[in-house]
Amino acid sequence: MESKNSNIEKTLIIIPAYNEEERIQNVISRCMKYLSDKVDLIVINDGSTDRTLAICEDVGVNVISVPFNHGVGNALKTGFLYALKDNYENVITIDADGQHNPDDLPKFIQKLETKHVDIVIGSRFINGKKYDGSIARVIGNKFFAWIISVLIHEKLTDVTSGFRGMNRAVLSYSVDDQFNFDYPDADFLLTLHRAGFHFCEIPVEMNKRIGGESQHKGVKPIYYIFKMLLSIFIILMRKKNIKKS
Repeated sequence: MESKNSNIEKTLIIIPAYNEEERIQNVISRCMKYLSDKVDLIVINDGSTDRTLAICEDVGVNVISVPFNHGVGNALKTGFLYALKDNYENVITIDADGQHNPDDLPKFIQKLETKHVDIVIGSRFINGKKYDGSIARVIGNKFFAWIISVLIHEKLTDVTSGFRGMNRAVLSYSVDDQFNFDYPDADFLLTLHRAGFHFCEIPVEMNKRIGGESQHKGVKPIYYIFKMLLSIFIILMRKKNIKKS
């Protein structure tokens, strides 16, 4: 006999984590308040060398652990493949470092369930929201938000946000072998727009990272800007790859 819940459209919360032993338990605990027969959670342990994996196992959360650190992009792709294999309709990605507020998760779920958009971006810059980040990071985000907004003819304010929701069509498109990003930022969104996917932004709360090592320190911001501009240029030179219906 078929389960009466077999046709429920389920959402998977994906937390990519690398050496987040100081913060991961709190993030998981706050996310677990929103789990149900429609919402599951998985941690992608990206080759952590600290106690991240042990903490995930202690709290009993579902976790996929890869042996080596391959970066956030590959960790997310692992989560996307898992979501597709287990027939999830939507995913929400949330950082393991405590910057994102899990209390915003219901807003993503509600927006995705309307079926009006393919990608929901959590923005720290709309509806009067303020973000206490470094000046360089805020300026960099505004710069790339302006570039992408001009290119797609649609106003976006937070193209570097990792707090996002995506439907199954986006997942299927994003796991293609030719679709590979170190981190799915502005270039990721531009590629999806050129494929015909639709966006929206919702206001979310983001906190300043406390502890750990940021990916935006030293010469990394300069390298990031160069790499992102080059990636955007290459995407614009390519023929549009329209999503399959």
